[in-house]
Amino acid sequence: MIKAGTLAILIFGSVLMAPVMSVTIRAQDFSRYREFQFGTGLPVIAKQVRMKATDAKVIHQRPAVIQELPWEALSFTHSSPQTESAKDIVFSFYNGELFRMVVTYDRERTEGMTAEDLIEAISAKYGTASRPTTEINLSSTQLYNDGEKTYSNQSEKILAQWEDADYSFNLFKSSIQATFGLVAYSKRLNGMAQTAIVEAIRLDEKEAPLRELARQKKKGDESRIQQEKARLLNKAPFRP
Repeated sequence: MIKAGTLAILIFGSVLMAPVMSVTIRAQDFSRYREFQFGTGLPVIAKQVRMKATDAKVIHQRPAVIQELPWEALSFTHSSPQTESAKDIVFSFYNGELFRMVVTYDRERTEGMTAEDLIEAISAKYGTASRPTTEINLSSTQLYNDGEKTYSNQSEKILAQWEDADYSFNLFKSSIQATFGLVAYSKRLNGMAQTAIVEAIRLDEKEAPLRELARQKKKGDESRIQQEKARLLNKAPFRP
């Protein structure tokens, strides 16, 4: 049987521990990065960063709509830009829901800092980091060049990782720009998005010959129209 004095001590201790436990739980909330919540709709995120939903780039349209909204964080922080560590953030959306964020930290704001410095800072918010020996793909962005599509598949080594059953945060250092960055994503939405992206690329490649024929036909039609306009313009005043 627990004595009254012992019970009082236990209750008092639990009261003291409650705020600490509450802080720990809040500190390890993986469902958001800063004020940006995974699963939030594109219009809401656009409003948060003072942009328009129409500013988002459509990456794929089928079998799901994949969009990206690049945001220059430093240009947004007008009041005290010296306190903003992020240079830019690329928000990715699956059928209008935020599923992924790629944060690039400003080189000047991280100059002299080591990977361990960043790991310590991020761990203060998301808990103890793991050190996987894998790489992470930074982008699934579809690029355009003279009407032809190419796909970016840049991967970087993960320096540290914080995650739970539903979300993952991954620190990396760019081998191209020598800047640190963070890839954060919802595992559920990211999984569906990656499946849709693979299928979209397959469909694009399958239909590439037909698109090329259509492009050539359109180019030929435009050339013939231009030639006919020039013919009519020059025929009447022509003097042999």
